[in-house]
Amino acid sequence: MKIAVVILNWNGEKLLQQFLPDVIRYSPTAYSDIYVADNASTDGSIQLIQEHFTTVKIIRNEVNGGYAKGYNDALKKIDADVFCLLNSDIEVTQNWLEPIYQHFIENPKIAIIQPKILDFKKKTHFEYAGAAGGFIDQMGYPYCRGRIFDSIESDAGQYNDEREIFWASGACLFIRNEVFNLLGGMDEDYFAHQEEIDLCWRAYNKGYKTMYVGTSTVYHVGGSTLSHSHWKKTYLNFRNSLYNIVKNVPNGYKTLILKRLVLDGIAGFMFLTEGKFIYFWAIIKAHFSFYMHIPVLLKKRKEIHPLRKDYFKVRSIVWQHFFKKKNSFSEL
Repeated sequence: MKIAVVILNWNGEKLLQQFLPDVIRYSPTAYSDIYVADNASTDGSIQLIQEHFTTVKIIRNEVNGGYAKGYNDALKKIDADVFCLLNSDIEVTQNWLEPIYQHFIENPKIAIIQPKILDFKKKTHFEYAGAAGGFIDQMGYPYCRGRIFDSIESDAGQYNDEREIFWASGACLFIRNEVFNLLGGMDEDYFAHQEEIDLCWRAYNKGYKTMYVGTSTVYHVGGSTLSHSHWKKTYLNFRNSLYNIVKNVPNGYKTLILKRLVLDGIAGFMFLTEGKFIYFWAIIKAHFSFYMHIPVLLKKRKEIHPLRKDYFKVRSIVWQHFFKKKNSFSEL
């Protein structure tokens, strides 16, 4: 079995210089190849790779189509059994690939795997984007083991396990080639943010499993393209979360959408009272973009299965966190 480690890059010369050496050092050549998929960078990324990382293969995308289109375009040109979608701001560790490689060999129904993702800037703690695996509440809000909204847990070994999860972080996501192609790849209408949740949800609807493997560890800088506080991140997260519901929730999705629109409105009002007009506007813009895309989203509703109860164990993560003050996954 061959793993293609594919780093999507856009003007990330400094990140590649910092993190690519460890990817090369800790990725066994016996079963892995390393690629940089460049999204039409205008900096010295390509020249850096050509001069200093000659074993790395370069794929040049003609345009910067974001995370979704960037990977869709690049992976068509790669022949491997498993793709590792790796952010350019990830520091990998020794033996990061071995346990994941073994899981794919031994479990054919496992389609997607995520390692433990810790914070590069605070290595004792989990990182915002993925932590120890993703779940979703009954309102369609995503959360993680190790991270609920802005409450980040320290890593005390509590998630050194291997277990099925609902979604894997796009910061470091392994997926079988055949499953990626069966699903038609990423949904390019998302551009960026939550397209990995949609991908895992569609894999679930096809009967595949997504796993977390806590014996593999990587460190993520985070916010290298858009910071957590950037208004466009707010826009994409609110809009794309609504996309996920229309595309993937079975019966009752219309009622759920109405509830979410109300909750989004409350969030927008809170931003307004705090003087954060740009975030209020981001939610308004997200809703109008969502309304415009409804006909397209309805056409994308295909094979849909009700989620198992263990995925929907939390009715509202908003209620649990903000009102009941539960800040860790174990408290839910």
